[in-house]
Amino acid sequence: MKENNSKDLKDIMNKTRSILLAGLLAGMGLMSCNSGNIRRNPGKIYAPDMTYSRAYDAYTSNPNFADGQTSRVPVTGTVAVGHDLPDHLIEGDTSAYKTFNTAYHFDEAELKEGGRLYMIYCGICHGGELDGNGPLYASGKFPAMPANFKDAKYQAMPVGTMYAAIKYGKNLMGSYASQLDIKQRWQVIAYIKKVQSENGGAPFMMGKTAEAATAVATTKDSASAQPAAPAETAHH
Repeated sequence: MKENNSKDLKDIMNKTRSILLAGLLAGMGLMSCNSGNIRRNPGKIYAPDMTYSRAYDAYTSNPNFADGQTSRVPVTGTVAVGHDLPDHLIEGDTSAYKTFNTAYHFDEAELKEGGRLYMIYCGICHGGELDGNGPLYASGKFPAMPANFKDAKYQAMPVGTMYAAIKYGKNLMGSYASQLDIKQRWQVIAYIKKVQSENGGAPFMMGKTAEAATAVATTKDSASAQPAAPAETAHH
């Protein structure tokens, strides 16, 4: 009976000791987290340059470059992510305009975006119906009607000529190169060509379905160009 009592007492003492030790450790941990702003040793910080940036702010003086400027021009020959290679068109080269084209083909969502951009930048002059009767002309502010894209002349206009007009401007129309990037210019043109195709113009060829049809046609042409396999000779 005495041995059992002694064993129980030891168990109680061990548990008590464990509880006290755990409480002591927890208290020390809490004290280390909040010491009332009187700590003398701030401890260690991982990757301090992530907290205290060593970078130079844009437009500030920078001793690392000969010209002392922090903002740098892009490296020659590089293209920013998500942007296109610059086009090679030169202002006034009408012959190049007529043959200039794009590999872009647009799905319905992208064509819808082309329509939205058209309404923002083009519709005020050329009209929401592409008939040249935009708000500015209707208000009497223009002496001559802007291009009516439903007219046969503009339905037959090459896409490269349209692109050049957007990039460099034409007659009273100014350049929109700063407002529309390369892809957006083609989206606007694709939207115009889509509407033209629905109003007596040539078939629309800038859609994703047209691209797929062209790929299928090319595959078929390649297959038909291959020499026919020699027929097997039957043996009796």
